[in-house]
Amino acid sequence: MAKLNGVGMNAARKQAFEKLHIDLERRLILCLDGGGMRGILTIQLLKKLEETAGIPCYQLFDMVAGTSTGGIIAGLITTGYTATEIEKMYIDLVTEVFDVRFLGQRFINPPAFSKHKYRTLLKKVVSNISIEKACTLQDIDLLITAQDISAAEETFFTCFKQDDDTYYGTYKDVLLRSVMEATMSAPTYFYPLERFVDGGTTTYNNPSLAAFMEAVSYSRKDKDATLSAYKLTELTLFSFGTGISRQFIKPTQTLNPHGIDIVFWLNWLMTQTGQDASAMQVNTFRSPMVSKTIDFRRFQISLDPDAIKKLPNTDVLDPNKYNSKWLHDLDEEVLGNIDMADVTKFDLMKIIGEQMAEYIVQSGNNFQKDLADNRCNDLLVTTSGDIVRIQKQMSNPDWLDNITA
Repeated sequence: MAKLNGVGMNAARKQAFEKLHIDLERRLILCLDGGGMRGILTIQLLKKLEETAGIPCYQLFDMVAGTSTGGIIAGLITTGYTATEIEKMYIDLVTEVFDVRFLGQRFINPPAFSKHKYRTLLKKVVSNISIEKACTLQDIDLLITAQDISAAEETFFTCFKQDDDTYYGTYKDVLLRSVMEATMSAPTYFYPLERFVDGGTTTYNNPSLAAFMEAVSYSRKDKDATLSAYKLTELTLFSFGTGISRQFIKPTQTLNPHGIDIVFWLNWLMTQTGQDASAMQVNTFRSPMVSKTIDFRRFQISLDPDAIKKLPNTDVLDPNKYNSKWLHDLDEEVLGNIDMADVTKFDLMKIIGEQMAEYIVQSGNNFQKDLADNRCNDLLVTTSGDIVRIQKQMSNPDWLDNITA
C-alpha cells in the first residue's frame, strides 16, 4: 500500500489525521475538479488544508485524483510539490496555457488557444517521467481522467502501488505530462491530444466517483488477492470544487438570450452538464446509502452575490476592474459565467479562494467535516429555485397553451 496507516503511521501524519478528525485506520483520497483558470481557487483551499494539517498534501493523502485543471494540480502534487509551490507554478502555467492562437476563435475558427508554450513549460516542470515513476516519488496513488472521443468513453489513467511494491495500472508507463495535457484539452479552447479531449467534457469534471470506483475496484493488495487496499468502510474522500459558474438568465429571456444564441447555448451546455453531473455525485455520496460508510467532505461555492456575501469581506479588489474594492459589492454582472479561460478574473478567483478558506476556518469546520448543512446542501452553494412561480404556471392550462412553442 502507498502509505502506512494505523499503528505504523509516522508521527507527523498521525498528528495531521488527529487535527482533521480522521480515524487513523482510514485511507485518504483527494479529488480535484476541473475549471480552467478557476483552479486557483482550489489551490487556496489546499494551502489552508496543508497549513491546518501541518504537512503537504503528498504526505497526507494516499491517492490524488484530478480532471482538467484539477488533473494538472494532481500531477504536481504527485511529483512532490506543496500547494504554495504549485501556486507559483500555476500562475506561469495559466499564463502559458491560454496562449492565443493566430486567428483562433472558439466559435468561428477553433481552437482559441495554442498548447505549444504550455507543453514546453510542463516538460520543464515534470520532465519525461512516467505515471508509475511519479507515483514512486512520494509513495502516492494517482488518477487523471481524459475523454477518448474515438472510443466514446472516459479513460482513467491510474496507478496503484501493491503490497509487493509493484504497480498496477493499464497506462502506468505513459508520460505524466502527456496525461496532464490530455486532461485539459477542452474542445474549442484547445486541439485534442490526438484522440483525447478534456476529461471534464462529460460526467467526470468532478472525479470523485471515478476515484472511488477505481480505488475500491483495482487497488489489489497483491497480484492474487481479491480484497481492495481501499476498503469501503475505511475511506475519507476530500473533494474540492473550482466554483460553480452562473449565467443568471431570467425565465422570460430563455427564448432570446443576450448575445448570439449559439454562443450562449454552447457555453451553457459545456458548463451545466459537468455541474449537474458533479451535483449528482455529491448527492450520491451524501445519501443515506453511502454517507454512513464513507467519510465524504466536499468544499464548493457558487459564484453568485448571495454565496459571496457569506464569505469574510475584504477590500483588496481592484476598483477599476470591479467597480468596488469590497468583495461583498460584487454583482451578477461581474460574477456571471466566469469562463475557464477568462484570465482577466484570475485575481478575483484567487481572492474568492482565499476568503473561502478563511470561511472554512472561521466557521469552525477546519476541513474536519463536509461543508454542508444538516439537509446535505452545500453551505456555500446558492439554491434558489422559484418554487411558487413554477407551481402556479405549470398548473395552469392557459399558461401552457399560450406560451411560445
